Amino acid sequence: MLKKTIFILLLLLSCRPIFAQNSETVLFDDSWSFFKGGALGAEHANFDDSKWQKVDLPHDWSIEDLPGTKSPFSPAAISQVGGGFTTGGTGWYRKTFTLPESKKGKRVIVQFDGVYMNSTVFVNGQNIGTHPYGYTSFWFDITDKIKFGEKNILAVEVKNEGQNSRWYSGSGIYRHVWLKTEDPVHIAQWSTYITTPDVNAVSAKVTIKNKVLNQSDKDVAVRYVTHILNQANTEVAVNLKDQSIKAGASCDFSHNATVANPALWSCETPVLYTLVTELYYNGNLAQREKTTFGIRKITFDVQNGFQLNGKTVKLKGGCFHNDNGPLGSKAYDRAEERKVELLKASGYNAIRCSHNPPSPAFLAACDRLGMLVIDEAFDCWKYGKNPYDYHLFFNDWWKKDIESMVLRDENHPSVIMWSIGNEIPEKGTPEGADEAKMLAKYVRDLDPTRAVTSAVNDLKPDKDAYFSALDVSGYNYEFGGGNERASTFEYDHARIPNRVMVGTESYPLEAFGTWMEVLDHPYVIGDFVWTAYDYIGEASIGWLGYWQDASFYPWSLAYCGDIDICGWKRPQSYYRDALWKADQLSIFVRSPKPSFRVNPLIEAWSKWNWVDDVADWNWKGYENKPITVNVYSSCQQVELFLNGKSLGKKTTDRSTKFIASWDVPYQAGDLVAVGYDGDKKVNTATLSTVGAPVNMKITADKTQLFPVDQDLSYVTVELVDSKGNVNPRAENLVHFTIDGPGEIVGVGNSNPTSVESYQLPQRKAWRGKCLVIIKSKNHERGIITLHVSSDKLPSKTIKIKSELTGKITNYPIYIN
Repeated sequence: MLKKTIFILLLLLSCRPIFAQNSETVLFDDSWSFFKGGALGAEHANFDDSKWQKVDLPHDWSIEDLPGTKSPFSPAAISQVGGGFTTGGTGWYRKTFTLPESKKGKRVIVQFDGVYMNSTVFVNGQNIGTHPYGYTSFWFDITDKIKFGEKNILAVEVKNEGQNSRWYSGSGIYRHVWLKTEDPVHIAQWSTYITTPDVNAVSAKVTIKNKVLNQSDKDVAVRYVTHILNQANTEVAVNLKDQSIKAGASCDFSHNATVANPALWSCETPVLYTLVTELYYNGNLAQREKTTFGIRKITFDVQNGFQLNGKTVKLKGGCFHNDNGPLGSKAYDRAEERKVELLKASGYNAIRCSHNPPSPAFLAACDRLGMLVIDEAFDCWKYGKNPYDYHLFFNDWWKKDIESMVLRDENHPSVIMWSIGNEIPEKGTPEGADEAKMLAKYVRDLDPTRAVTSAVNDLKPDKDAYFSALDVSGYNYEFGGGNERASTFEYDHARIPNRVMVGTESYPLEAFGTWMEVLDHPYVIGDFVWTAYDYIGEASIGWLGYWQDASFYPWSLAYCGDIDICGWKRPQSYYRDALWKADQLSIFVRSPKPSFRVNPLIEAWSKWNWVDDVADWNWKGYENKPITVNVYSSCQQVELFLNGKSLGKKTTDRSTKFIASWDVPYQAGDLVAVGYDGDKKVNTATLSTVGAPVNMKITADKTQLFPVDQDLSYVTVELVDSKGNVNPRAENLVHFTIDGPGEIVGVGNSNPTSVESYQLPQRKAWRGKCLVIIKSKNHERGIITLHVSSDKLPSKTIKIKSELTGKITNYPIYIN
């Protein structure tokens, strides 16, 4: 388990060494055998797995179709509404591998980036350890279990049993696995720690700490060398130290380096440096480790809020769960990267990883793209929210899991806060306050350079003792959440003026109010909406709301995200554009009839929904009846036209909550909104009546992939009329076939009530669109051809290259 993120050119993916000389790490994702269910004796080398399913990692069996069906969903699923009616259970994985005799004498490490959950790992029939938590990375030294020069069997039993999650978790080895071989004298796992305590425009002090282990039976003299490289791969600092280390002992190295005229990491300029650590002994280079980091300074206080490099930054934040929509929880590197790209394009500069540490690939993308992160540990501590959740393991495992999160992630410049928990049940009690102090202290012992936070609901003074353990107090649903006062922020600031606050969760419906509080109060450093990205599970909190029950089936999606599970913006995301960006303009229509059945029993405080606005001007049968047209706008004024006739100008600013509304007697044709700053036209938006679909428009987000198992192309299919406009009512079934070195790994349409397969090569459109996800094959180059067909529409093809040409460093493989 390497400490931090390093970029590797794809030319290295043929299992060549990532580390020079005597240490090497290989991606261990290929060629596993999988079986869902009990398999007595499957840990043993002579077990027959020839009839098992062949899979590559990442893998999530809960997103696969249930046996005998064409759907992963069942109304009888134990997960029920929380898990989106998907099925967990027990599964087994086995992998055969050989290490040559030449490796004898090396240490052998196997690292798992994430397994959900309760995993037990075996090597050659011997139990090497367990790991209950499904979201933290873990590793084992398996040296004494390896048979060098012979076949070895790595087996993993995974148990996702019972109600253990409030959202869709997925099941299985859903992140990367790595195999590392290294000399007995080596850099300790996750020991490289880089901080930048003094930063200004002229110079930056970089503090580097490391631990070297001597697991040999001899005393050794080592030479420890560090190089700091800038983005141009030019050395800007170097340090060398010679040290003797006794047999079986370790040595801590620590030194400071100075970088002149540093390029500072920020959301706008996410410049990354690389630390190269070299370890020599016996005259040879034993290990070379690369760690990317950013030079930046972060502070939190009530006068200036959150400052990055001395400049106040308001956190335009959102929460998200770990799944990747149609892929389930499979953490393909490109899927993780795309989420960050889409959120960044929609104005976000911060993400709260709720309610668990994310994948290493996700954080690497945040580093590279300039996205700030709250890295969160747990959803509960001693007292659970489900019968089989983390509360069963907290007492024995919390320290190990905190260490995994902090030590793995502490060099990521994107991470600005550690969250020790979300809505902890005992938060309002003395016991909960003591636990918060215990966890916060341990986090600070590991990394004192970042703020510690926690997300708290039921905001009353009885939480003061809990909040006192934190550097930044996280407020869930402070605005409009049924609290006794209009602004808990203002009330608490008057009581405790030195408390720095952040809205760790907020309702979409309260977007205006929550963001105005952020703008108005320097001690409120940002807002994180629930949610930035939609997800499977907590089915229909964004429509049917609370309280939930089994009758919510066939809903499977939360339907509360700004971005839907296919990566397409929902109406609330366009409204957020108007709050966050200048000269924004979009048109939506309040549906004259509910888009889905309504829940007459929904609680008044359940506000994860958005208004029933749709991008649809097709309302046959409503001629001359008034329909509400809403324009979301950050322009000074908006003028609305229907078929060329002006319906008047309206102001859009804080006084109107950046919305202009008209009741328009329906006529087929074109709605056009024009935005003005003064007399100057600055934006235009159009919503038209659309004809029947006569064609398909096919768009790929990437038309060149690299020949690795982690690169994806997301291909959107739009059903359009004769003018090329998407028909928002079209639900045609679309079929896919593929030729060449690629495969279909997922399909979707973001319909929250669909129970269609995410894996069959077909999908109905919803609101005129559907999605197919193409993955390149490892080491296979050539042209991937996707064929798209639908009854009575012309068939289409799109070609995607799988090759190594171009700027290949744009697509890294991440090792942590």
